[in-house]
Amino acid sequence: MARKRTSPILCLPLLLTAILCYGASAATTKGKEGLDMDKLTANIHWLGHDSFRIDGEGVVIYIDPYRLKEGPKADLILITHDHSDHASMSDVALIQKQDTVIVTIKAAAQKLSGQIKTVLPGEELTEKGVFIKTLPAYNLTKFRSPGVPFHPKDAGHVGYLITVKGVTIYHPGDADFIPEMKGLKPDVALLPVSGTYVMTAEEAAEAAAAIQPKVAIPMHVGEGIGSLADAERFKEKAAVPVVIKPIEK
Repeated sequence: MARKRTSPILCLPLLLTAILCYGASAATTKGKEGLDMDKLTANIHWLGHDSFRIDGEGVVIYIDPYRLKEGPKADLILITHDHSDHASMSDVALIQKQDTVIVTIKAAAQKLSGQIKTVLPGEELTEKGVFIKTLPAYNLTKFRSPGVPFHPKDAGHVGYLITVKGVTIYHPGDADFIPEMKGLKPDVALLPVSGTYVMTAEEAAEAAAAIQPKVAIPMHVGEGIGSLADAERFKEKAAVPVVIKPIEK
């Protein structure tokens, strides 16, 4: 029996329908992913360099406030280490209230005043309703002089893993891609990309693959080191979704 052929003209509408349905499905998926990334990062405000303000539920959190011009007062300030572009006394004073809690390492605490909680790497605490975990922050390949890293491990500098509105956010402080980053799987990773004192864009892309966040935000550019071109290069190379936040002042 001869096989009946289907007319190409009759097949065309079916083909168009399949293409349109696939396109609609892809657009929906892409839109959903975009919406999820917006939702995860909506309360995160990049203030330049590696300074951030994070708006929680009735709590305003700053990380390493530096060269601020204005902004709401802080309920909680997290400072990663004692270098002046991270532990800035004038910037802390600008946003500090009587009941502001500052979490930082001992070396930075000595420069500040108020309600201060000193921490070491590997601690967990809750302040102002915010869960905080401290992690090590140090250099492996960035040296002030031969054998002397800019951020030595024994200095006890920290990064922070915090939970705000059910979203986990990792701020590694000034660090290279270090073993302690592997498998953290936060919702959001704020990653330095400028090189010299911290990871390069390429190293940050390797770190992102190991950290496995849902989305990464590049930082530690500007203020005389690195540029937004480093952030763009990181976005091109990263295997995870990347959002480049505008600098807010």
